[in-house]
Amino acid sequence: MRDLKIDSPEVRFHERIKIFGVNYTHIKFDNDDDLYVTGYGLAFIENLKPENIIMDQDWFRNNSIRLSGTSCLYKVRTKEVNGVKKEIVLKWNRMGQDVPNPEKREELMFAEFNSPFEEFALVKELRDAINRAESNIIIQKPLAIYVPGDTVEFWQTGRILTKMKQKMLYHRDVDLDLNRSYAVIYEWIEGIDASEAFRQGLMEKDFVDKLLEQTEQKLKEKGFHVRDNKAHHIIVRPLKKGGFRHARSGDLLYGLVDFELLERTPDREERIRRQRRINYLKRQRDRFRGRYRGKIPPHLRHVRILGVDYIYGHVESTKGRLWVVGNDPYLFDYFLPERWENSPRTRISAYSQMYYTVTKDNIHLVWKLSRVGLQPDMDPFKEDEKRILEYGYNSPFEEFALAIELSAKGLPTIYPRAIYMTGNKTEISGELFDNSRYESHKSFETPDGLPVLKKNRDYITIWGYWNGPDEKLAINDGDYYEGIDALRAYREGIIGKDEYIGLLEIAKRRLVEVGVEDLNLRGNHILLSLDSKRRLIRDSEGIPEIRLCNFEFLKKL
Repeated sequence: MRDLKIDSPEVRFHERIKIFGVNYTHIKFDNDDDLYVTGYGLAFIENLKPENIIMDQDWFRNNSIRLSGTSCLYKVRTKEVNGVKKEIVLKWNRMGQDVPNPEKREELMFAEFNSPFEEFALVKELRDAINRAESNIIIQKPLAIYVPGDTVEFWQTGRILTKMKQKMLYHRDVDLDLNRSYAVIYEWIEGIDASEAFRQGLMEKDFVDKLLEQTEQKLKEKGFHVRDNKAHHIIVRPLKKGGFRHARSGDLLYGLVDFELLERTPDREERIRRQRRINYLKRQRDRFRGRYRGKIPPHLRHVRILGVDYIYGHVESTKGRLWVVGNDPYLFDYFLPERWENSPRTRISAYSQMYYTVTKDNIHLVWKLSRVGLQPDMDPFKEDEKRILEYGYNSPFEEFALAIELSAKGLPTIYPRAIYMTGNKTEISGELFDNSRYESHKSFETPDGLPVLKKNRDYITIWGYWNGPDEKLAINDGDYYEGIDALRAYREGIIGKDEYIGLLEIAKRRLVEVGVEDLNLRGNHILLSLDSKRRLIRDSEGIPEIRLCNFEFLKKL
């Protein structure tokens, strides 16, 4: 870490973390202050420490200037450290507050202030887009985020609780604190704002209006929009001989500041969403290829249960737990319940709570409420049902282990994605309760020392909605397959009675060949695939390709 005295008594610890794609050096001070320093700020990390900016009230009073605007922001000259001073802008963030709209401008009706971390991520993205274009626009450099350790009563923050809760749900890599203030620190851009240039008679109003219009258009071309585009946000550089500094292109050189209402355009947001889906598909294809080489974020851990690798973590929004299949921590966020739980869903089973949904990231999933801990509704005087009753429902971890083992042995299955344990307590009536799995899973614990299987929690298994192999979709996200179970295919006349019965026999035989039995094998446990023209996908011998999709009563022989 550059110029940071790790052993200095005021620093409790430091770490490198990534939040919304931005790398930070996070410093925790003994007084509970936090400082998140970006790559742009590392060269000045000592200057950016709170003691050299704001903690010395006399220094701050004599070396800061309150800047105009509706927000609370200052130009500050830091203390000199190792012969270096730095001029910065410190601005207190207004996330969770209502956006002032005195003119009742429609543009601001539904505007939301960015959090500091959202703001820095968008500014970095904008800087990258602008720099690649070799533009005449200078985007202010984000240096650090400062979070004082002192807390205040929530009502004193000016924040709206519902707005803050939404922000907190969205921030997975860092915990936002309802009762702490946040300040963004930017590098100072030399010059005066266009509004001041107009007041000094250096610019005509028409020129200022045209400059605002051009700026808005250039940002739009790059996929960005600022809801409160103002002359105050444009910094120009007057020359002593008159006029203003220009870029090499001959265009006026100017800077942009104030990004608390910066956002992506809908088109760019959709492109980002598509790219996120493509990234997801590639990472799913590679989820088991070795251990993750990067640093696993501090809130996540790698665990292995019944031979299956998972990335495990808490779900802060619900106080639940989440296990995501594979070794890639990047996939964890895709399966947080806020990404899929409240998205429109379709029930796809008459016998169990199983739903199909498309998540906020355009990921097609099937989620199912596990029946582990329940006694199967079977007749003890019928031999086949008695065996099921004695065996009980598999746990989610057993289901996933069996699905992955069968696939590895050449018997395709649908893709297990994640297991979610709810935070709310759920009690099972004594006459319905089956304790067998809680006993057999006693030795399996989370990294926090809790049993992976808790009696008073619901478990939801999340599966990939079958629309083609991961390997195929990772290369070309299109030409989807349609999954249809064998029973439905028979009912719709896609296959006949003999072929239907034959597929059940094939599935039973293939299971036995790999040492597994389905105690309750049915046609809706076998998934077939239709191509884009609704033709059955068949193997080289003309037999429909089958894929297992139910694992509740699979038992190893």
